[in-house]
Amino acid sequence: MSGAFEKLAWPIQKWIRQQGWRELRDIQARTIHAVYTDCAKDLIVAASTAGGKTEAAFLPLISQVLDTPSQRVGFDLLYVGPLKALITDQADRLKDICSEAELSVTPWHGDVSQSIKTRALKRPSGILLITPESLEALFLRRGMEIPRLFGATRAVVVDELHSMLDSERGVQMRSLLTRLELSTGRKIQRVGLSATLGDMELARKYLRPEDPENVALIESEGGEAELQLQLRGYTLGDGDQSQLSTTDAIADHIFEHLRGRDNLVFAGSRQSVEIYADRLRERCEREHLPQEFYPHHASLSREHRDFVERRLKDPSKPTTAVCTSTLELGIDIGDISCVAQIGAPFSVSALRQRLGRSGRREGQPAILRQYAIEACLNSESSFVDRLRLGLVRSVAMIELLLEGWCEPPKPQALHLSTLVHQVLSVIAERGGASASTLHRILCQAGPFKLVSSPIFADLLRALGDPDVELLEQADDGQLLLGRAGEKLVEHYSFYAVFQTPEEYRLVAEGQELGTLPVDNVLAPGTMVIFSGRRWLVLEVSDQDKVVTVMPAAAGTPPVFGGDPGEVHDTVVERMFALLESDCQPIYMDDVSTTLLKEARRSYAELGFRSCPVFSLGEKSYAIATRCGSIKSASLALALRSHGFDVELHDGFLVAKTRQEDHDIYKALRQIGSANIEEFDTDGGRLVFEKFHPYLPVALLKADALSCRIDFSALPQMCDMLLQQQGD
Repeated sequence: MSGAFEKLAWPIQKWIRQQGWRELRDIQARTIHAVYTDCAKDLIVAASTAGGKTEAAFLPLISQVLDTPSQRVGFDLLYVGPLKALITDQADRLKDICSEAELSVTPWHGDVSQSIKTRALKRPSGILLITPESLEALFLRRGMEIPRLFGATRAVVVDELHSMLDSERGVQMRSLLTRLELSTGRKIQRVGLSATLGDMELARKYLRPEDPENVALIESEGGEAELQLQLRGYTLGDGDQSQLSTTDAIADHIFEHLRGRDNLVFAGSRQSVEIYADRLRERCEREHLPQEFYPHHASLSREHRDFVERRLKDPSKPTTAVCTSTLELGIDIGDISCVAQIGAPFSVSALRQRLGRSGRREGQPAILRQYAIEACLNSESSFVDRLRLGLVRSVAMIELLLEGWCEPPKPQALHLSTLVHQVLSVIAERGGASASTLHRILCQAGPFKLVSSPIFADLLRALGDPDVELLEQADDGQLLLGRAGEKLVEHYSFYAVFQTPEEYRLVAEGQELGTLPVDNVLAPGTMVIFSGRRWLVLEVSDQDKVVTVMPAAAGTPPVFGGDPGEVHDTVVERMFALLESDCQPIYMDDVSTTLLKEARRSYAELGFRSCPVFSLGEKSYAIATRCGSIKSASLALALRSHGFDVELHDGFLVAKTRQEDHDIYKALRQIGSANIEEFDTDGGRLVFEKFHPYLPVALLKADALSCRIDFSALPQMCDMLLQQQGD
């Protein structure tokens, strides 16, 4: 054993010997030295899934608790994890570690019995493991007891840090950590456990925004599992029967290559999950084999999801979960042999997280099977299909994954929905608070530093509006919960700052077409693709959750696959680099190789390399923006204000008009020379997050402009588009 082992408390040394460890992992040894060198310094421990991060953090922290017990009352260590199942799993691991130390370990979430919680509240000590939502509930229900409950807390361990960087829960967590330090009157060491990211500086800034330079980074060196991957291509024909045969072909390949082991198949939408799970179930029945393929998504009951998760953990029952993103995070589901992805993912970070579920056992490779689905081409095929954008996006993301890149967070985001939540939470915790106190806690010390005083004042006024009634003001100026605010905070659903993406009903001429999750700015005049057809958006009702549409121009619509979401600029840049190169990745099968060659040939024939605007005829233009979703959507909104109907694709727009006097180049010139203040979302859908409905349009626009719309990029984009036109 190394010198790091000698620093640990005797009960921890004994536990390590009982495990039969011959030596500590490198990342564990380095973390132990770092914790003992400066016990007050924040640090991030970064390694792949099952890389020993939990032990690396807790072995020295528990040792310090045992060797130098605190004279204060309260929990010694705090662990915050994103999932209840992860809390339960980590609690079992820590109880094993602490068995010789006689240190209590208390899991705390909605499924933990009240007797365990009551006992912990009376005599807080040891390690508390809790979700952000349950920690929020403690602040709300027992705000005055926070200094006592956490008076002895010397460190807080934040698990799955990489999953929190750019989320509403991540902002909520940062706010809670700030409030915890303000309540206890002292700085508490923060330890983040993270997957290895392309730019770990982002994680440093998240963990301690005001002092990221003093956050130590301990990153795993090597030890990554061998990666085996294959990208398989499939083509759809003209008609439902051909489409079903493609689905069956993919299902058959999954059945033949995944059966008999534990696997995850990420199929995109809930509808796709059910279709593939059903095909695989039927195949098992036809072969008279035991059923081992099960769906897993948020619409299924908790009992069913628990059943699937238990099967994945059971080594005696081979199980493949066909899922959405529900099994993406680090809940313990045992050793996964293979991860399959059907359709193009929209995020490299999601693909990386999913792949990390495989290859966890020493000597076992991580396996990724990617299935790309494209359309058979004919004389009416869209240029989007001819460019094979789904396949090209898949290749681009795999290449970026292999290089270690993933999407950075958006540091400029205001997060006004989460700010509404935290304003109500602080007022409920304290029984009232002044506007200046709220601003100091949340904006000056907390994570909402980009929210200016005028915007914060506008937000408070909006929450106090008589039609909203979330806040009211006492005679002494204190802000209190209003009638609606009290009702909102009292309900258990308030603790969560996020909501599951809601499905909007698509309605055409009074007939419901189906439901679609809407996660991007959507405005009348833009196009959506649904059920194999193009639709023109007429109206968006956030109150009724309805998108009213009408059939768009005739023609064969492009195949649209993969999860909905924002595609980053870097991904689109790599897509264009692939279209303009002749390199051939070795992990592609014959079909996908042929599809990529077709895409490159079409790209050259259409002339996008030299001319980014291509006429499709009849006042219809294909525009190569070479930008991701946010900038492309911003240009789409601007073009809509000039009378164009716009359809969005990866790095491309299709702009159409029926007006003879509408000229695309004139519109681009006007957009490129306009002031940013002149642009407007012009009726675009702006309600995306849980507390957005309580905000007025002006604040919704400010929030969208901070992270979902980028009008500042339009002058440069338009200049690039016009350069080849001699304008």
